[in-house]
Amino acid sequence: MNDLSEVLGVRHPILLGAFGGLSSVRLTAAVSDAGGLGAFGLYGYDGARIRSTAAALRAATDAPFAFNIWLPTGDEVEPGPQHTVFAQALEPFYAAVGVDLPARPERYTPPLEEQLEAIWDAAPAALSVVYGVPSAEIVDEAHRRGIRVIGTATTVAEARALDEGGVDVVVASGAEAAGHRVSFLRAAEDSLVGTFALVPQVVDAVSVPVVAAGGIADRRGVAAARALGAAGVQVGTAFLATRESAATQAHRAAIRRTAADESVLTRAMSGRLARGARNRAVRAIEASGTIAPFPMQNWLTGRFRTPAGEQNLGELQSLWMGQAAPLATRDTAAEVFADLIAGWSSVER
Repeated sequence: MNDLSEVLGVRHPILLGAFGGLSSVRLTAAVSDAGGLGAFGLYGYDGARIRSTAAALRAATDAPFAFNIWLPTGDEVEPGPQHTVFAQALEPFYAAVGVDLPARPERYTPPLEEQLEAIWDAAPAALSVVYGVPSAEIVDEAHRRGIRVIGTATTVAEARALDEGGVDVVVASGAEAAGHRVSFLRAAEDSLVGTFALVPQVVDAVSVPVVAAGGIADRRGVAAARALGAAGVQVGTAFLATRESAATQAHRAAIRRTAADESVLTRAMSGRLARGARNRAVRAIEASGTIAPFPMQNWLTGRFRTPAGEQNLGELQSLWMGQAAPLATRDTAAEVFADLIAGWSSVER
């Protein structure tokens, strides 16, 4: 079955990008209600928070939605003696938002098993994963519960691995995309294939529907993706700039003023390569040469990024955005969605 709408049970082949730390119930529900597949990123969410998020989404929409999780890669660090050293390197940022140096926690992220148990109880329409191929046990349990599985690839080889692993949909994520580069077979720096080179090759290589992601913000990108054989598109930045998203006013403003060649790939904020604006925090951390491994760096910067967001201090936030950011000009999710659908309908297959 290669009709994405049938596979996912949605009216239109438009997927919302799942924003780790920036997802909102309001935006997820808006995309789902419009006939696409809304998505909610669960990075850092424990079981209780996942269950409460699912309840909020069920109250907001009757339409299908997806949950997104990060698969462990095996190189994640646990809290240890180095925590304080790396925390001290970020002390000026804590001072800037008025918080104390964070003490070492028991853990940086909740266990995958805890997240999955809550996801099975929530039974979303789809489970999307990044940073790897889900185990046969995860795929089988999802399918047993009627949950479709969506994998994310940054290379053709990764797409093949996901297809062989039994996923129902492959998202081909080009180097233009916002946020983290979710490569898992080779280093992210060695997996920077552009969306419109990647998509047709992935379409030719796998047996499941392929969703194009990265650099798609309006009807023109959608039409191009469909012409290249994509069964649908996943859009992040254009929706992130809308009033329904959880992005701060400073973040939305940065999306609209950052030129395509001004977004950068950096490990400064999380310890993993991600695309966003090079604001003051990114520049200073890169210049320091002191970046903790993942997920320590992500947890440590999160202690100042969260209050910075509350204070609307864009220079101290993670301003994730893709290279199509200047095209993200619409104020509401409905306006973005209508434009994307127009692009899809404009191309005959």
